[in-house]
Amino acid sequence: MTIELTLLAWTLVLALIQVLLPALLRNRETGIAYNASARDKPGAPVGAITGRLMRAQNNLFETLPVFAAAVLIAHVAGRDDAQTALGAWLYLIARVAYVPLYAAGVPYVRSLVWVVSLAGILLVLGRLI
Repeated sequence: MTIELTLLAWTLVLALIQVLLPALLRNRETGIAYNASARDKPGAPVGAITGRLMRAQNNLFETLPVFAAAVLIAHVAGRDDAQTALGAWLYLIARVAYVPLYAAGVPYVRSLVWVVSLAGILLVLGRLI
């Protein structure tokens, strides 16, 4: 398996972690009984960190399909090389760094890290054009 596909797999692990983190915190906010219910009525207000983790998750899910498609196309087309590997590394490392930055409410640096993840996608896409 290529490094790009391996990094894509690790990005999917990150996605699962980002699904679980806010769910665990939300469990503490509402209780297990509420989360096991049909949730027909609104639960307790979402806490600040839980909300940030939910938004970080949504942010990942906005770019993950583009990253995944770019990596898969590069692999199938035989265009994966040092540039696509660098792009995949940048994307994954930046996405991992993004989670605690967003959870902590760090502005500007968080946005810069997001730009780095976007640059990673662009590096992979650059090999496809």
